[in-house]
Amino acid sequence: MKKPIACSVLLCGAFLARSADVTIPVDAYKLPNGLRVVLSQDNTVPVVTVYMIYDVGSRSEEKGRTGFAHLFEHMMFEGSANAPKGMHTAMVQSNGGVMNGSTHPDYTDYFEELPSNKLATALWLESDRMRNLAINEENLKNQKEAVKQERRLNFDNQPYATAIVDVWPTLMYRNWQSSHSLIGSFEDLNAASVADVSKFFKTYYAPDNAVLVIVGDLQPAATKKLIETYFGDIPSQPLPKRPDLTEPAGTQPPQKQTYKDALAKVPAVVMGYPGPKRRSPEYYALHMLDVVLTGGESSRLRQDLVKGKQSVLQYEAELGWPFASSLDYRDPEPYAIYLVHNPSFTGDQIVQQVQEEIARLQNAPVDAKDLERAKTQLRAGRIQALQGSQDRARTLAQYMLADGDAKLINTELDAMLAVTPAQIQAAAKKYLTPEKRVVLEIVPAPAAGGEAKEGK
Repeated sequence: MKKPIACSVLLCGAFLARSADVTIPVDAYKLPNGLRVVLSQDNTVPVVTVYMIYDVGSRSEEKGRTGFAHLFEHMMFEGSANAPKGMHTAMVQSNGGVMNGSTHPDYTDYFEELPSNKLATALWLESDRMRNLAINEENLKNQKEAVKQERRLNFDNQPYATAIVDVWPTLMYRNWQSSHSLIGSFEDLNAASVADVSKFFKTYYAPDNAVLVIVGDLQPAATKKLIETYFGDIPSQPLPKRPDLTEPAGTQPPQKQTYKDALAKVPAVVMGYPGPKRRSPEYYALHMLDVVLTGGESSRLRQDLVKGKQSVLQYEAELGWPFASSLDYRDPEPYAIYLVHNPSFTGDQIVQQVQEEIARLQNAPVDAKDLERAKTQLRAGRIQALQGSQDRARTLAQYMLADGDAKLINTELDAMLAVTPAQIQAAAKKYLTPEKRVVLEIVPAPAAGGEAKEGK
């Protein structure tokens, strides 16, 4: 389980925490041009978050254009018809706000968090770049170099990163749409043209391929009027054809590969298993299993491998890891565990130890006391995360984009907390078996000589 998002202790007045669920105000509707809008009013503090999410990510890329979704995220900050380069950032920051964007396998998102009296500013900025982004050779050249530098600093020169970003997907998936690198290659970036960028913009950055979420100190009637003013006349486009993410039929044999990492000081292992359908009963069961196995100080991996055997130094695990979470999980996705381990143990030993912990879940139902601890932790983390307007906006956007129903924010927790020990046991038996396991072993290696990776 990934570390929970740090939030304030006080519960926000916008929702009521009850025994199991949360209640978030949700007002969802659609403009005639197809833009889906979700408003969630919370007048506790004079702050508002504007969150724009587009239904396109790295899994929508074409061969020869890997990294294109990420490149385009950078292009969105290069200026638009009425907001020249640098104005978007300057206007947000000069009004005491923050902003950013990010690229994922299945979506790209952008947000501004501002004083609520500057809501119109954020809406104008987002609508102007949706309407008419500044796409030209100079901007494209600048952002190609920016993306390359980002890759060098954040991935190529960081331990474990290249193995996880470039190698892991090729093991976990057989369909190219899912198996290619999220960041992409320098060769593909160099090949991107202004015509490519313009086509991508027209295809994916249209109102009917987006969701606009506004959370915080807003007045619904006035906010709807502003949204209509800024976005209502932006023309829709034909909805893009979705990539076929289906994995090839037939069960592939267990996969294992070793990656020699010149930057790593200690070894690591990634273990993954193909996961279930989003929001299926088994999805909820595996989500709860993850909390039991890896969540918090009392979790089984923490107690048995970190503190007990002292074989594992640190770990992360989640449905969708490493590029997604249980929130934005879109099948096909794995349940994966990443473990940095004590060099006194081999990668095979770590895999065996983790599989033994999984076998305990397969062979006997989770003790009621352990399950209640996990549910309490899950409930508390969920309520804390939803206090922040950015996290609440992101959650609403994901439910609207992936499921077509933002109101799931108020019921999804109930489905997770209803999971039984028998369901956890059944899911562990069905999904987390050695026959379905994929393993990437990352080992420290000298910087010079030898191949970067080798298969086993």
